[in-house]
Amino acid sequence: MEYVSTRGTAPTLDFEGATLAGLASDGGLYVPREWPRFDAAEIAALRGLPYAKLAARIMQPFVGESLTPDRLEALCETAYGRFSHDAVTPLVQLDGQNWLMELFHGPTLAFKDVALQLLGLLFEEFLARSDRNLTIVGATSGDTGSAAIDAVAGRAKVDIFMLHPKGRVSDVQRRQMTTVLAPNVHNLALEGASFDDCQAIVKRMFNDRAMTDRFAIGAVNSINWARLMAQVVYYFATALQLGAPDREVAFSVPTGNFGDVFAGYVAQQMGLPIARLIVATNVNDILHRALAFGDYSQGTVTATASPSMDIQVSSNFERLLFDLGGRDGLALSAQMAGFEATKAMQLTNAQREGAAGLFTSCRADADQMAHAIRWAWEHCGELIDPHTACALHAARVAGLDPAVPIVTLATAHPAKFPEAVERATGQRPGLPSRVGDLFEREERCVGLTGTYDAVAGFVAERATPKAG
Repeated sequence: MEYVSTRGTAPTLDFEGATLAGLASDGGLYVPREWPRFDAAEIAALRGLPYAKLAARIMQPFVGESLTPDRLEALCETAYGRFSHDAVTPLVQLDGQNWLMELFHGPTLAFKDVALQLLGLLFEEFLARSDRNLTIVGATSGDTGSAAIDAVAGRAKVDIFMLHPKGRVSDVQRRQMTTVLAPNVHNLALEGASFDDCQAIVKRMFNDRAMTDRFAIGAVNSINWARLMAQVVYYFATALQLGAPDREVAFSVPTGNFGDVFAGYVAQQMGLPIARLIVATNVNDILHRALAFGDYSQGTVTATASPSMDIQVSSNFERLLFDLGGRDGLALSAQMAGFEATKAMQLTNAQREGAAGLFTSCRADADQMAHAIRWAWEHCGELIDPHTACALHAARVAGLDPAVPIVTLATAHPAKFPEAVERATGQRPGLPSRVGDLFEREERCVGLTGTYDAVAGFVAERATPKAG
């Protein structure tokens, strides 16, 4: 399997190279040269497999010769052995049509664990083959940071520098990052910054020759292909339980950076019968505007009770635009350069029409989000977090054929956002016992101004340079 950049000029890499590279050198994102396909019989043969075995089967075509099938399966067994539920991503039925896919049974109580527990092991596996060290630089709107830090804390040959917007993540999200005291972990709280500002700093660093010549900089954000690859698996796991390949399934996905829902698109390209992918946003609705009206224009970020979706530049949307635009990297490079210069872009007709075949979108405001939390509690006895609530609202107003099950991705444990859940339901969700002492742990974090120079200087002083 070869990996190409969405912007057309970066070197082609194998899976190992794409995993360690993160962002492509031309500013694009790596994608497989072609999508592997499973036919209906091959999908049916996956029924009943334990999650780790299913994961290895789904991911093997993407991994190619970088790992043997046995080694990939062993890494999956290790990664998913840390989850508190044997099903890893269990299903809960809400009513006749609506289901929840619980993605929060990993160590940091959010869906990012499903991918990042494996990604940490992949980094360690590939770095052990060489004398290189990896400097991971990431941005988080809340959940990526804690999941990535948990996955790589204490691992050899890896340093991680995680940027978060100060005051714009929940207390639980912050503490899950800042209470990890491993010497290779560096938490950076950026003053006056949004997630988009943090993400822009990370992208700039990948394109800063003074940094990339000196350090091997890697990514844990969903710009890293391996992270998206691991997320494809739970679409298969859920659809198989609900009757695939003999039955279509729809998914409603709370999204800000478009990575989680793009993994659903990949599953559909691989042959999984997905009737619809519903893109659910909060009031930071650039993706809703792009899919509904073709208007991909950056607005001002509004802080909400669903902070992981408080994003106005969705990095992974570029992967979809590349695929829908005939995989013309040079044309997309020009399109993205225009967006980066003007903060506005209109989708082409081919991009709009291609997206409309699979995607719909929905924007949930604060009242609609709270109503969905309340409905899930009062009618189903389920406490859900604000991000999941945005997607459940979108699912319930989607108007799909009642025969098609709609699976809402429950992306975080409700205890990560206790105030919002309590306001809506009167119930304050408690942390699971495995993280129950979180608020008694020591914190360690560095505050910086939200500028590129401040972050680059901090990283340059502490990261391990390339060998030689």
